[in-house]
Amino acid sequence: MAPNDSAGTNGTAAPGTTGAVAGRRKAVRYIVPFAVAGVAAATIGLVPALANSGDPDLPEITAQELIEKIAASDTQQLSGTVKISTDLGIPSLGGLAGSFLPDGAGDKGPASADPQTRLTELASGTHTLRVAADGPDKQRVSILDDASEYSLIHNGDQVWAYDSKSNAVYHAQNAGKAHDRAGKEQAAPDGVPTTPKALAEQALKAADGTTSVTVDGTAQVAGRDAYRLVIKPEQSGSTIGSITVAVDAENGVPLKFTLRPSSGGKAVVDAGFTSVDFGKPDASSFSFTPPKGAEVTEADEAKEHGKAEAEKARGDLGALDGMNVIGKGWNTIAEIKTPGGAALPSAESGDVPAGAQQFLDALGDKVTGKFGSGTVFKTRLVNALMTDDGHVYVGAVTKDALVNAANNAG
Repeated sequence: MAPNDSAGTNGTAAPGTTGAVAGRRKAVRYIVPFAVAGVAAATIGLVPALANSGDPDLPEITAQELIEKIAASDTQQLSGTVKISTDLGIPSLGGLAGSFLPDGAGDKGPASADPQTRLTELASGTHTLRVAADGPDKQRVSILDDASEYSLIHNGDQVWAYDSKSNAVYHAQNAGKAHDRAGKEQAAPDGVPTTPKALAEQALKAADGTTSVTVDGTAQVAGRDAYRLVIKPEQSGSTIGSITVAVDAENGVPLKFTLRPSSGGKAVVDAGFTSVDFGKPDASSFSFTPPKGAEVTEADEAKEHGKAEAEKARGDLGALDGMNVIGKGWNTIAEIKTPGGAALPSAESGDVPAGAQQFLDALGDKVTGKFGSGTVFKTRLVNALMTDDGHVYVGAVTKDALVNAANNAG
C-alpha cells in the first residue's frame, strides 16, 4: 500500500501509558530526535486500528503501540538521502530571501553560508538532502543542487557550513554547548526540521485532545518495511487535512512524512528517505577544512551582523507587542498588536523592497468585518490577517477562522 493511501480507519481509545514518556526522555538528545512527544500518547485520542492490510504483511499494531515504538527508538546512527518537496502556494523563498537581505547576501558573499539564511530554502520547491548522524555529537546535512552543494556539519564543539557556489564558509565554535530547552543538541537552527523524524515530532506535539491518530496499513520506503501512522485534526477550520508518517517496522524511525491540506490537492510537505542505512557512517562525513580561498565568517561576526539588521528592521517596521493566544490545538491563532496601530508596510512608503511587495500582493485578500478592514495573506498552510488598525492574527487556519477571531477579539 502506498504511504499516502487511506483505509478510512476511525474511532477512539483510552489515553496512553507512561512508556512513551520514558522513551522520550531517553532519546531526546539525538540530532535526529528519536523521541516523538511521548506526552502526546497520554493526551490525544488514539484509535486502536490495526495495521493488518496492505503490502508488506506486518504484525498487527495499534496506534498507541506505534507511537510508543517511535518514542522508544534508540537509533543513533544513520546515513541516507532525503527528498523534500514543499508547496505552500507561494513563490520560491530563495529569491525572496535575497530581496530582504542587504547587498544580495542571499545569493553571494559570506552570509550565503549562514544556516539561518540557507535552510529557509527548504520551505519551497523540491530539494535533495544527504544526511548522516553518529550519535549526539556528529551530524551532517547537505542540500544538493545540480552544480553546487550546501553542507552543514556538526562535529563535537564545532559547526561548519559551506556553500560551494559562493565558496563561503560559516563557522561556530563550542556549538556542542548550545542546547534547546529540552536539552537537545542539533546541527540545524531551531525550528528547521530536516528529516521525517523532526517533522513527525513537531506534528505530534500539536496533538492535545483535538486529534485522531490511526494506523492505516503498511508501506515500503527506501526499501524498508513500514507502518503508516495517520494524524488528523478533529476540529473544523484547520488548513491541515492529514499527516501521514511512515514508521520503520524494525526500529521505529520515521522514514517519510506527508502533510496534506484540508483544501485538497497535492501535499504541502512531502519528505522521505529515498535511501537509508542504519550502519555507522564513515568518520570523514563529519570532517571539514575550509577550501583554499574561501571566505570564512565566524558565528559571532554573523550574529553581530544579524543584530544590526534586526535593529534596522525594528526601526523600519516597529516592534510587535506581546502575543495573545486564541483557541487551542490545530485551531490555535496568535494575535499580535503593532505599536500605535502601525499600518501595513508597503513599497510606496519605502518599508518593503519592490520584489517583496509583489510577493505580498500576490498573497493578499482584502477582508472586512466587525473588526473593520484588513488583508489576509494566505498560503496553503499558514494564513495571516493584518487589520488596518495594526492587529495581526496568524495560524494554520482558514481565512474565515481568522476573520471570526478578529471579530470576536477584544
